[in-house]
Amino acid sequence: MKRLLLVILVITGLVNRGFAQEEEKGKSGWNLGALPAITYDSDLGFQYGGLVNLFDYDDGSIYPEYKQMFYLEISRMTKGSGVNRFYYDSKYLFPGLQFTCDFSYLTDQAYDFYGFNGADVVYNKDWEDDSHADYRSRMFYRYQRKLFRLKVDIQGKLFNDHWRWLAGANLLNFNINSVNIDKLNKGKSDRKKLPQLSEMPGLFERYQQWGILKGESIDGGFIPILKGGIVYDTRDNTAYATKGMWTDLTFGACTELLGAEQSFMKLNITHRQYFSLIDKYLSAAVRVAYQTTIAGDVPFYYQGQVLTSVMKGSLSEGLGGSKTLRGIKRNRIIGNAIAYGNLELRSRLYSFTKYRQHFTIGLNAFLDGGRVTDKIDVDLTGFNQSGESQEAYFNPGNEQMHWSSGIGMRVVMNTNFIVAFDYGRAFDSQDGNAGFYMGLNYLF
Repeated sequence: MKRLLLVILVITGLVNRGFAQEEEKGKSGWNLGALPAITYDSDLGFQYGGLVNLFDYDDGSIYPEYKQMFYLEISRMTKGSGVNRFYYDSKYLFPGLQFTCDFSYLTDQAYDFYGFNGADVVYNKDWEDDSHADYRSRMFYRYQRKLFRLKVDIQGKLFNDHWRWLAGANLLNFNINSVNIDKLNKGKSDRKKLPQLSEMPGLFERYQQWGILKGESIDGGFIPILKGGIVYDTRDNTAYATKGMWTDLTFGACTELLGAEQSFMKLNITHRQYFSLIDKYLSAAVRVAYQTTIAGDVPFYYQGQVLTSVMKGSLSEGLGGSKTLRGIKRNRIIGNAIAYGNLELRSRLYSFTKYRQHFTIGLNAFLDGGRVTDKIDVDLTGFNQSGESQEAYFNPGNEQMHWSSGIGMRVVMNTNFIVAFDYGRAFDSQDGNAGFYMGLNYLF
């Protein structure tokens, strides 16, 4: 699957004259940032749409903090994938509480699936390469996923301004199916058409045939998560911290009493720390995280979800991909428990004011790493009876640290609207080759 980025364009500061007024102390009123999404994928088609991020700075007295923030993203790909997301954040809607709400419908015609337990399963890139003699299908490591999500989180003061309690609810509904080959083949030449699943089943279909995936969870289900936790936060700035720390401990419980097919509980501990190396110009940021299943059986389609106190993008999942291990295949590392970390050097190279908006351009370099620390039990009875070669699919006991590194650029408008570009490369070809990511915000 090859991606061609056709247009990278940032539209910022669209409206002045009372909509966003310049003051000596910063910004006041409303401020708008927008980013179009225009890409092309040979299988998924053209992407079109974009996002807008609207900040209310009120009279400017709280800048660089904002009174409230609205985020809307709508994008489509012509073969069916899409993002429909609304997000709201405010510390002033309910006095004394930080309230965030996310309402999303995310459709993915080719969602990544590589099996479980990281390097204990084999990734064969030649099976996806239609120019290679061993080619099977460009969709071999894919299935179709549609996700509806309603997420509400509330934080309130606990001991002092640095300690907060966290409570929330995540309602997720997953619809899982095989890739719609006929839809993706529409309009293609015979040479570029994907093989039908009846001729060449993908890994998702094979796992069902072998009995590794079975039961009611194969086609998805309803996951109601009740959250609770504690947050400790001493950052000097929430959007771009250069000093302080941000640590949260979050419990997430799913129960059949609320309509779930299975009950389970997960725990996530994430610590982030920020260091100013050269005042206003260079800083370092570190994140270490651990997530584990502490009770119950987790449906396979939820295992990649990462609990967090605040979402920094439309998805919070991994390991692998834009939000955890950049350059490593999305969902490459899935387990009952995972540990991962990120180290970044962040620079501010150039700042200027244009159209009454404050801009900063910076570069960052990063190192990401993670692994499975508790494996999912995989029943290979059906596979052992299939006659398939174990070396082609499984490599038990091979799981270890997965590493990637790369560089990125940030374009910041008025502190809070941050356009992010990251390019990461995996150290091991079993984790993929490289990834380019375009979105919003610093990773943490």
